Amino acid sequence: MERHCEHCGKAIIAAATGRPKRFCGQRCRKASNRALGVPRRLRSADRWIRHYKKRPLTVTGRAASVTAPSTWSSFTAAKASTAGHGLGFVLGDGVGCLDFDHCFTNGVLDPKVATLVESLPATWMEISPSGDGLHVWGLIPEDHGRVLYRDGVKVERYSTGRYITITGKRYGNGPRELADLSETLSW
Repeated sequence: MERHCEHCGKAIIAAATGRPKRFCGQRCRKASNRALGVPRRLRSADRWIRHYKKRPLTVTGRAASVTAPSTWSSFTAAKASTAGHGLGFVLGDGVGCLDFDHCFTNGVLDPKVATLVESLPATWMEISPSGDGLHVWGLIPEDHGRVLYRDGVKVERYSTGRYITITGKRYGNGPRELADLSETLSW
């Protein structure tokens, strides 16, 4: 069976023994890991799942749990899996997310949300799977999920006991790293 590089599609010469190759070389392996622009802090954590209609799945397609690390995987394994519709990251270990729902109209961010997002430290953001929400990723101390209101804008803040979908649809030109968003606790 002929195999192809998961990044560039080039044919791969199969090794005589051992695990089948997924990439034609180091350059494609590294590029593939950065393909979604996922920050290193997330890529290096074994907190990845797949999802189907927002239901968390393991890389094999079985039910996953946000409280059972044995059902989570590495970024590479989750990305290579074909289970479900896409990738998700289980929050915790200091990684959290601010979730703004229904804040885009015809692809334009609501001005109030834009002002609020601009007041935050520069951090990695992406458009949610619905296409009308925004996920603002950052470092947030673990706490119960909360609904916060700031300047008339509703935002959900999660830092543990949840997973957030990863779309790869980056928003803005912010960094591909996570900023400290602990100040959102004072909202």
